[in-house]
Amino acid sequence: MRPLFFLPLTSLLLLPACQKKQAAGPPQMPPAAVTFLPAATETVSIMRELPGRIDPVRVAEVRARVGGILLEKTFAEGKDVKAGDVLFKIDPAPLEAAKENAAAAQARAEANLHQSKTQLDRYESLVTSNAVSKQAYDNAESAVKVADAELKAATAALKTAELNLSYATVTAPISGRAGKAQVTEGALVGEDETTLLAVIQQLDPIYFDFTQSSADVLALRRAMKEGQLSQVEPGKTAAKLLLEDGTEYAQEGKILFSEAVVDETTGMVTLRAEFPNPEKLLLPGMFARVRVVQAVKENVVTVPQRAVTRMQGGGGSVMVIDDSNHAQMRMIQTDNAVGDKWVVSSGLKAGEKVIIEGLLKARPGAPVVPEPFVPKAEPAKETAAAGKQ
Repeated sequence: MRPLFFLPLTSLLLLPACQKKQAAGPPQMPPAAVTFLPAATETVSIMRELPGRIDPVRVAEVRARVGGILLEKTFAEGKDVKAGDVLFKIDPAPLEAAKENAAAAQARAEANLHQSKTQLDRYESLVTSNAVSKQAYDNAESAVKVADAELKAATAALKTAELNLSYATVTAPISGRAGKAQVTEGALVGEDETTLLAVIQQLDPIYFDFTQSSADVLALRRAMKEGQLSQVEPGKTAAKLLLEDGTEYAQEGKILFSEAVVDETTGMVTLRAEFPNPEKLLLPGMFARVRVVQAVKENVVTVPQRAVTRMQGGGGSVMVIDDSNHAQMRMIQTDNAVGDKWVVSSGLKAGEKVIIEGLLKARPGAPVVPEPFVPKAEPAKETAAAGKQ
């Protein structure tokens, strides 16, 4: 026979108590405290951020227009010059000699014309009395015309010589930033070619040339035609520039034009904006990005970006609070970002309570304790408020 074992009386009394604890289960969590903001409807600006480069408004190539030896460079490389400032001096001696020669030729032509006219006047009084032949008179008349033509040619040659002499002093054609000198003193310039001496670029204002895909332009125009988007009011097409280091340029620009031709190799349309550049911070060739408002979309639903959990494929989700104060997950589709908000294209209605704080505590279907979200005051504003007290 097997031996019998008996449990103590105290052990038998503990068994029902253990069974009751196991039946009770884990304690219930209290409702999560969350804050919310109603999904808003507003008019938003459709903004594009597009890449491009800085270009000067005007570029002038300073060239030698007459031949000669370069005597002097009178400007500081890399500094600003004004229109009319002297930049270079070419040896004027040969040009002065040419001018004097032209002046002498003009004087000789004037004397020849005077002599021809005198003879013509004398023949005019004699031809009536047949003291001279009609042939001699005609010859004298032709000589006056030839002498007059020679004087005009000599006068033009003198003007040319004077003009060439003035070209020996090379001046700035425009105001702007002068680059490095392309030649040095003692160089022979302007012989059989217009030698490049320097380049001047106007930097204030300055252009920003950027590109946008033709598909994007077409989509915007189609949306405007269908009434989904509205055109920007005249005078409100301001542009903001983002520099290479990520900072925003202080001066606001304006859009000048859009090319009417699409580049066949890239499928891009070129646009141009103009920016003030008083401090010459923007230099030609710099890469930057421009933010420009190209359209307006009215009565769209927006939600703070911090309330959206992004997913693959461009979609996202938000947690909303239903009428019974329970959290519910809502799948949404977003379009453009406007400031710190997303434009919601589908999945959310205006006025629905979107959870802002407490997302990690809220679970779909679980009750929550909602409170309206109150943005924190900025430190600068708090300091100003404290100073008034």
